[in-house]
Amino acid sequence: MTVERTISIRGLFRISRPINLLMVGFAQLMTAYFLVGTTNAGLPVLQDYKLYLIIISTLLITAAGYMINDYYDVKIDYVNRPGNVVVGKGIKRRVVIFLHTVLNFTAIGLGFLVSPIFALINFLAAFLLWFYSNNLKREPFVGNLTVAFLTGLSIYLIGFYFQKSELLVLTYAIFAFFLNLIREIIKDIEDRPGDRKHGCRTLPIVLGFRKTKAVIFLIAAVFVCAILIVMFKLDRPIIFIYFSGLGIFFTYFMYRIYIADRKDHFTQLSTMAKVLMLIGTLSMGLL
Repeated sequence: MTVERTISIRGLFRISRPINLLMVGFAQLMTAYFLVGTTNAGLPVLQDYKLYLIIISTLLITAAGYMINDYYDVKIDYVNRPGNVVVGKGIKRRVVIFLHTVLNFTAIGLGFLVSPIFALINFLAAFLLWFYSNNLKREPFVGNLTVAFLTGLSIYLIGFYFQKSELLVLTYAIFAFFLNLIREIIKDIEDRPGDRKHGCRTLPIVLGFRKTKAVIFLIAAVFVCAILIVMFKLDRPIIFIYFSGLGIFFTYFMYRIYIADRKDHFTQLSTMAKVLMLIGTLSMGLL
């Protein structure tokens, strides 16, 4: 048996989703630099080494979450995206479990260097991602909520630790939560064939295609209302203009959801949701 079959660099690259990890790290850095700015001691936040411990531990837990998700989903992925299966091909199953364990324990250790409460938060996040992959993602909506919550939490943790601009940071955490919630439901629609074959009870399978779209539109309506309330409270014209422009893109995004009826449509929509999150994150620079 070859070493490449045990673990390959290409397989490791694909299973850890480096582009997604870069987006998470970038969002946390943007939050720290533009929304927090300085520590309570008055030093630039980027000079505090604990910021980087928080970011690295978040990325390790996220990467471990992707790995364990692929581990449990290998049979489903053979139906939905057979060309992208890594577990058992690019990386052996036992190696995936080993990497998942090492990354999570390393993240918990780094969290402890920040504070005991961060070690606990990292432990709970790692446990939730494991429980999501093993169980929750096969249930309607609760799995989507779990991932969206953890995405929003990764942003909020920065404001929580430095205890500065917490309301503003919470605003962006809510932004990330809603967009990721929509994206997770879109991915469930995309993955219907494999999910149905292996007994999953995701929203598109339980409610059907059209009703799931209606749920997305309801979430989008709540999301828009929340953003409007925040914009009026901030009372900053440049933010209003920026989010108005983003609103045009979001309207087009929702229109694409309305007309989507094929797997490749929903794959494109998942990518568009990522772009929306990136554009929203960049708006931090205006604050």
